[in-house]
Amino acid sequence: MIADLRLTIDAGQRWRISIVNRKPNRVPDAMSKRTQQIGEEIQHILSEIIQYELKDPRVGFATVVGVDVSADLQHAKVRISVLDAAERTETMAALERAKGFMRHQLAQQMRHMRSVPELHLVLDTSLDYSMHIDEVLRQVELERRNNPPHPSDED
Repeated sequence: MIADLRLTIDAGQRWRISIVNRKPNRVPDAMSKRTQQIGEEIQHILSEIIQYELKDPRVGFATVVGVDVSADLQHAKVRISVLDAAERTETMAALERAKGFMRHQLAQQMRHMRSVPELHLVLDTSLDYSMHIDEVLRQVELERRNNPPHPSDED
């Protein structure tokens, strides 16, 4: 909590000290919009680097799902989704190994930035989860088609 002391003098020449709470300074919306724009630019560049410039055969079909950039622009959490579940560990290991190359290529293409954020690669499994939910919903619908509810069961 951040507080200010306020000193006031009333009409009777008495001093009054009061504590006024104020909200902490927030990062302006323009700054969060800037980090979002930089994250989107990093995502686009890294996608192209992984698809066209990495020559490592261990890198399977990897997709950059999103990039979260810290407020100070020093760190970037890169969420990567790998299509083939069997190749995930190999692909992530190969990408970790190529992280320096990717950061160097990123710096070459983002010359307008003073420094390029350090990349932190994270495996994103949200696609697997959404596919699992979709499969469960399909099974429920198939079961309802095979066993429709009777009007007497709805009472």
